[in-house]
Amino acid sequence: MKRLHAYLLLMRPANIVTSIADVLAGIAISGILSLSAAIPMADVIWLCISTIGLYGGGIVFNDVFDFEIDKVERPERVIPSGRISLKEATGLGTGLLAMGIIAALLVNNTAFVLAILTATAALVYNRWGKHHSLLGPPNMGLCRGLNLLLGVSILPAMVFDLWYIAIVPIIYISAITMISRGEVHGSDRKPLYFAALLYGLVILMILGFAWDRQKLLIAIPFLLGFAFMVYRPLLKAIQQPTGSAIGKSVKAGVIALILMNGAWAAAAGHWILAVLIVLLLPISLWLSKQFAVT
Repeated sequence: MKRLHAYLLLMRPANIVTSIADVLAGIAISGILSLSAAIPMADVIWLCISTIGLYGGGIVFNDVFDFEIDKVERPERVIPSGRISLKEATGLGTGLLAMGIIAALLVNNTAFVLAILTATAALVYNRWGKHHSLLGPPNMGLCRGLNLLLGVSILPAMVFDLWYIAIVPIIYISAITMISRGEVHGSDRKPLYFAALLYGLVILMILGFAWDRQKLLIAIPFLLGFAFMVYRPLLKAIQQPTGSAIGKSVKAGVIALILMNGAWAAAAGHWILAVLIVLLLPISLWLSKQFAVT
């Protein structure tokens, strides 16, 4: 049980729940729920399994590549503390990424390509991107953007029509990644103010999507919840930009992706699925108390 717990610590289950929400939102955006044909539940399940593997594998490799840094800055983490060896963690991450790619292949070729691109983007970020102040944040955001499109790929042709929606999570995750660099030693206020502006831009873009589909009133309640969840800790971090306050803001930003995805589903006109997505929030919050988010 201790070893299983250590593996779960590496995978950050609370975050994985948010990646499932990405895929469900993408499925809603694809328009498949509006078709008269039966929903291919097998494809929905495979896409959820795919994102679990891709996100889990990417998170594991984050700690694999940070091993030397964590030995100094965060020696309590799973790998530097010796609970899981570097070799075991590498094997776990490789297996999870492979699972994500294979599961996507069982859906269609478009999902397969998106899965490969997501895994590649995650590895590039973990190995090089995170150390680049300019390219790192959008690199991490690209992983989430591709994950959203992974859900859309349930209708392959729609990926080419709706590719632009990936810009929203790229902007949002760029903001979170940017401020997360102050989690250990604190930060000045400039990146926090910039993140606040980017959060606002994200909300406006989803509002625009909802307006275009005449679903504005349905999306607004979800966006209000999202705004409250991300801005409250961010404003506290701006007032006192310590590592602890910034860490809480980052944690809230990651988990708030569930509310953002609920807003996406509502903006696409599928409020029932939007509610089901939001119901993932208490699960993610509970898991965040058991396992680290960042």
